[in-house]
Formats: sequence, structure tokens, C-alpha cells
Amino acid sequence: MLNGFFFIPLKRSSCFPYREQQQPAHAPDQDQHVPSRGPVRRNSYPCGGDYRVVGVTEFRDKLHTSRQGLRVRHMSPGGTPLRVLPPPPSAPKPLISSAAAHTHHSAAAGSQSAGDGNKNQSGNPPATATPSTNGAGQEQSKPLPPKNTNVVPKLKEPRSLYCVPRDIVPPRWPVGIEGVCPDPNLSHKHTSPPFVEEFYKRPSGANLRLLEKVDTDKDEGNVVYQLPPMRFPFYTRSRPAATLETIPLPLAHYPNDEVLRFESRFESANLFRARRVGPYEYELELRWDYFTMKHTQWFYFMASNTRAGPTYKFTIINLLKSGSLYNEGMKPLFYSERNAKNKNIGWVRTGHNIHYYKNNIRRKDCKGERYQYSLTWQFQFPHTGDVCYFAHCYPYTYTDLQADLLEIAKDPVKSQYVKQRILCHSLGGNMVHLLTVTTPSSHLTEAKQKRAVVVTSRVHPGETNSSYMMRGFINFITGPSPDAKVLRDNFVFKIVPMLNPDGVIVGNYRSSLAARDLNRNYKNPIKDAYPTIWSVKAMIRRMLTEREVVLYCDLHGHSRKMNVFMYGCENKEAAFRLHERVFPNMMGRNTSKFKYSSCRFKVQKKKEGTGRIVMWQQMGILNSFTMEATFAGYNNVHFSSKDLEDMGYHFCDTLLDYCDPDTTKVDHVLSNLTRIVKAQYAAKLGKNIDDIKDLPLEDMDFSDLESSDGGSDSSVSDGPPKLPMLRKKCASLQSKKKYKTRKERNMIHRQSRRRKPGAPETVKTQLTGSVVSESSKKEKQNKIKAERRYSASSGDSPPAVPKQSQGVPKHAQERIEERQAKVKDTGPCDYGAVTAGIFHPQSS
Repeated sequence: MLNGFFFIPLKRSSCFPYREQQQPAHAPDQDQHVPSRGPVRRNSYPCGGDYRVVGVTEFRDKLHTSRQGLRVRHMSPGGTPLRVLPPPPSAPKPLISSAAAHTHHSAAAGSQSAGDGNKNQSGNPPATATPSTNGAGQEQSKPLPPKNTNVVPKLKEPRSLYCVPRDIVPPRWPVGIEGVCPDPNLSHKHTSPPFVEEFYKRPSGANLRLLEKVDTDKDEGNVVYQLPPMRFPFYTRSRPAATLETIPLPLAHYPNDEVLRFESRFESANLFRARRVGPYEYELELRWDYFTMKHTQWFYFMASNTRAGPTYKFTIINLLKSGSLYNEGMKPLFYSERNAKNKNIGWVRTGHNIHYYKNNIRRKDCKGERYQYSLTWQFQFPHTGDVCYFAHCYPYTYTDLQADLLEIAKDPVKSQYVKQRILCHSLGGNMVHLLTVTTPSSHLTEAKQKRAVVVTSRVHPGETNSSYMMRGFINFITGPSPDAKVLRDNFVFKIVPMLNPDGVIVGNYRSSLAARDLNRNYKNPIKDAYPTIWSVKAMIRRMLTEREVVLYCDLHGHSRKMNVFMYGCENKEAAFRLHERVFPNMMGRNTSKFKYSSCRFKVQKKKEGTGRIVMWQQMGILNSFTMEATFAGYNNVHFSSKDLEDMGYHFCDTLLDYCDPDTTKVDHVLSNLTRIVKAQYAAKLGKNIDDIKDLPLEDMDFSDLESSDGGSDSSVSDGPPKLPMLRKKCASLQSKKKYKTRKERNMIHRQSRRRKPGAPETVKTQLTGSVVSESSKKEKQNKIKAERRYSASSGDSPPAVPKQSQGVPKHAQERIEERQAKVKDTGPCDYGAVTAGIFHPQSS
């Protein structure tokens, strides 16, 4: 409806924009009135129909459903039915304006009958109505609508850009990979083992130092598996898996051959080369993260043609981290298809004689005497002719995520308060999912009162334990429990379950297809290189304009520490001192798997590009955390996938306690934290806690109380992305002015204070070597100021600008000497006349 008129689609029967429809040649029936059709608006909509303008009082439609279909009954101003339109055949619906949305079905139903050559079902022209007459029998003329009436169509929403498909979409692979194997159907991979998996206990007397720098000849043995090299040294484009060659998986058993068959050309796998150095001994090399020469810690591959009985030995020879949890008792993961099929046993920890040590292979990604590390373990296969898998942690692929989200979308209850959208597409063209979980609000004011919680994960592809924590979090927050309902009623949850789908698909450990760590590029992300990071920041920035974000948490995995813990950001403001420690402390009270003593809140300069620090510094989110889960476990017991999912429940439980309107728990935790921190600070100073009892918290420095939160080999950014197509944009970003660091500013300040009073104001920094001369510029400025000051009081030329006295500000010293010179030359004078020229200069 537009300006009080309705538009009815008619048949396109004229090439003119407007024309008066001709009356039918035959005489209408006596009991029907034939109104004037009015002007017809010709359009170019896809349906191909015209629109007839009818007055509001003349067009009143009633919709009712019958067996014959949807019918539209037109009523005259007096309530007499004019005509009944038959149900139309299947035809495209016209795009109409939003104002006429309530007549959309009626207009679509009448478009076909009005456009079939103006004939009804009996073949005769349709009956029309004549204009109404007055008591004298004269026809009343009805005003026509203005001819400049425009029809504004409503375009369809681009649902394909943001709506999640109703089926699993195959992932896209970078060009250079010629073929992929079908993904293994590990139907029991989420099944927890029926027994407790304890850590490996190394025999007493074993010395790891004896294994360091063991000679390893890379040319020794026969290569039984090797991936083809990439055709390009950088990412160019991607293509769907359907366009790639499908490589069949190796058979489970080869009777006349005892050599293991390896394969890693499927999702998240990363074995590059396998070399047989003995009858049952193999050396393995992992593939670097694509387009890099580092980041090897995650491993996942398949082995078939197994033999039960003999002891196999596997050695991975190109790991990079100097420390590993394998020396603390961690075991590799093993999966057997026969065990899964016959015994319903999924991934289990296995292996013995497990060692992690330095070898004699020099690293290629850095200079100096730095070497790679080896992981070795021995193992006996349970079956002959079995297909088995080895992994660093429980695999969770991009296809697994789509299957979990598709299950939520098909649930009629969960789909009411879970909205799935596509946040953006990654550099490789894969979808990045965004979940919004909240109870629908009946009023806008009620919706705006809800606070927001942002949870992300899998920015590092090899940290698969973060996906299981995210899985448990989503399952609980979308579940039927009363606590979950309370959270949905009071919060809006924004969830990004996989920030780096490209790295997950190709089997990277840390980086994306841009060959950079995404968790070091939050500060100034480039949209074309890091679209997921840029979109997350834009989403949070837009949400902060609507509501408060009470908590931000990025889920990760840790390869050197035990238990689950958090990294936060220390707030030094008096009003929020120690408030960032409350949530982690409460979580440590709710579960024994979380260790508060391992939490760190120190903000390091090398970590300024991480998500938690950027959300704290740029977005102002007080509770900005990174929750780290170990790859091993706690209390000498391995974490199962169920244990990791339980951490999602404990996270939600802690959120309920933290945001409880009754602040008793929060106040109690905050008082305990204040007492503990003061005791630690007093011990550092060598004093008693009573001596600093009255010292405020904002005057205490807690930076020395914590050790570094390091644990990764990618602490700083590696520079611009490795993408030639963005070389110009990255060069323009690098050419921007770099501000001096705090160390450089302090050096300049100390040198300026050491200058003699008569020395020229020249500063030379030791760090940059730049020379800054300020004496000539300041002399000209002071001369101009002196001329302006004396122009109003006297016509004489001003005296030379005196030098600055030590310990007195320059402007104050100038005014003192000016007054003394004025009194000496002219005698006592009015003070107001002198100051008038100083503070109110006039143009000469």
C-alpha cells in the first residue's frame, strides 16, 4: 500500500507506462457493478505483471482457505461481493513493497486470473462493477490517484551470504593440493574410555640427557610415504573438494607385505614423510604449517596393514618446542577401527618408552645453533590387518563442527533461541559460523537490558581441546537445564566456534593460510588477509554500542602446563583493582580441574596483539580472558573428551555465580584476594603484612609477583601476511610513522635533564641516533612573542630575550625580567598597563 492505495498485479498488456483499460464489449450482468480499473503501472519486476491502483475504501480483502486453495473476495464500499478469484496455478510471486505486505498473498492469488486474457474459467471475460450512482441515477465520479505514484519494490535478502546451509558443505582446499582422501568415518571418536588413563611412569634411572643429539641420518632407510611438494610458496586461491581428485585410502591388509601403509591426505592430518629404518621402526616427519618452515607440534595420520604381536617404534624427528608434556607422562592417542566396531572403544592413550629429546637436525627457520626435537614411543597393534590412527590430541575437524551445528539447527526446541549465521568467509573461502544464543524478548527495552558474553575458540588449529570445551559450552547453554534458561534470559551469547577453519582443514598447528598467527594480529588486522579477526572485532565493536559486554573469553590449548587455567589483564585503576582475578578464582572453587595458581594477569608487550589484550585495551572489556586447557591432564590422569566438555559446564556455572544480583560471593572472593595479594607483596618487600595494611592497592606493583605467561613459540608477530596480492597494502601500513617506545622516551627525557643551562637544546638519542636541534626554532618563537608583548605598551624595540634561569619556568622568568627592565627605565608604573600588553597583545 502506498499513499492509501493498493497495487494489484495484472497482465502486461501495454507498452505505455499508463493507460486506461477499455471496457469489455459485452454487456455485464445486472447484479454486478463494473468499476473503472484506473491507471495501470507498467513495471519491470521478475514476475512480469502490471499493477492496478485501487482505492482503500474500494479494496477490502478477506482471506480464507478452502480445498480449492487460497481465494480472495473483493468487497464493494457497501459490503456487496464483487468477484471471486479462482486459485491460481503455480506462478512466481511479485516483489511488492513492505507497506503492502499484508496484501501480498491476495495480490499473488489474483495475478494469474487477472492476466489470463481477461477470461474466467468459463471462457468469458471476467465480471466487473460499474461506478456507484446517486439517488438521481447520475454516476458519481471518483478521483483518480496521482499519476506520479511510484512502486518501490522490496528486494529479497541475500540469505546465501549469511545463512547457514541445511547440509554439510565440503571444505575448500588451497590450490596446490592435487587430491584428497575421503574423511575417515570415526563414528566412536567421542566415546570416552571405560577406564582411567593414567600418565606414563618412566622407569627409575632413565636419563633423558643420554638421548640428546642422537645422530639421525635423514637419508637412511626407505621412504614409504611422502606428500608431493606444494606448487606455490604462498597462498593463491582455493577450490572445493569436489574438484579435486579423490585418492582411495590404502587397504587394511596386504598379505605378502609387512610394510605399514601411511596416509594423511584428509582433514586435519599433517604427516609429510615416513621412512622405514628397520623391520618395525619408522621415522616420521610432520608437514610444516602451510607456507612456513615452523610450527610442528600437532600430529594426526593413519596407518594400515598392521601386524599384531611385534613391537613397533615410531619417531617424529622435526618438532620445535624445547619442552613437552611427553616428558611429564603424557601418552599419544590411538584409534582402532576394529576396536571401535567390535568393542565400542574410541580414542585411547597408549604407548611405552616415551621420550622427548633434542636431536642433531638444525632448524631452518632461525639463525644460530638451534636444533629440532624428537618424540619417540613404542607400541603393539591389537589386530592384524587393522586401520589405525595416531594423534596428539582428540581430533575435531571442520566437518565435525558442521555436523554439531546441523544437529542444533534440526532441533525444534533449540532452534527457537539459537540463531546461526555466517560471520564471514575465511581467506580460503570457508564459512566462519556465528551463534547467537538468547531467549527472544517481547519488547525492545527488555532486549537492550541484556548483557553480552563473547566466546571464541580454535584460532590455533592444532589446539583441538579448545573445540571440546566449546562443544561442552554450547551443549549446556542450549540445553534444557534451569541454569541454562536463566543464562539465556539474562544474557546474549555471541559464539564463534572456529576462528581458523582454513588451518583446521589443512592440518596446521598454529597459523592460517596467510602464514601468520591470527592471535598476534588482533591489534590492527588487515581485512583481506585476516577476515575472521577483522569481523570479530567489528562485531564486538558494534555490539558495544547496544549493550555491555560483561566477559570475553578465547579458548586455547597449552603444551607445557597441566590443568586448566586462565590468562587475564591486570587493571591498575583503583575502582577495578583485582576485579579481573575474581572470575578465575571462582572457577577454581567450582572444579578441581581448574588451577588458579597457574593463572597469570601480567600484560606483556610481546602479547599486545592477542585477542584478550586487544579486547581489554581497545574495547574496554574488564573481564577479558584466555582459557587454556592442557593437552595432558591433572593429578597424573589424562583428560578425556568428556572432561574437556565438562569445562564448558563449569564456565557457565561460574558465570551464574559471578553475575548473581546477590554480590555476597563476589565480595567474599575479592576480600580473600586482597588479603592474599597483600601477603605476597609484603613477602617480596621483606616486611610484615601489618606494615602495609594501610597501603592502598593502587600503589602496589604486582608485576614482579608473576612469572611470564609464555608457552608458545610465536610470541610476537612475524610481520605482514605472506600474500603477494596484498604487498602494496602491507607496504603502506609499514610506511606509517612509528612512535617512539617508552624506553626511547625515557632516554630522551634523562638526557634533556642533564643539559647545562647555557648549552644548546640538542638531543641525540642512543637508540635511534637521530639529532634534534631546537635552539634555533625556539629563539625565533621567543622573539616573535616578545615583539607582540611589547607592541601595546611601548613603541621601542624589545630587549633581547633573556636566557632561562635554572629551576624557573621560562615564561615566568621572562615576565619577571620584563617587569624589572620596565621599572628600571621608566620608574614606577601602573601594573595593569604592563600586564595589559602581556596577556592581551594587540596587533601593531
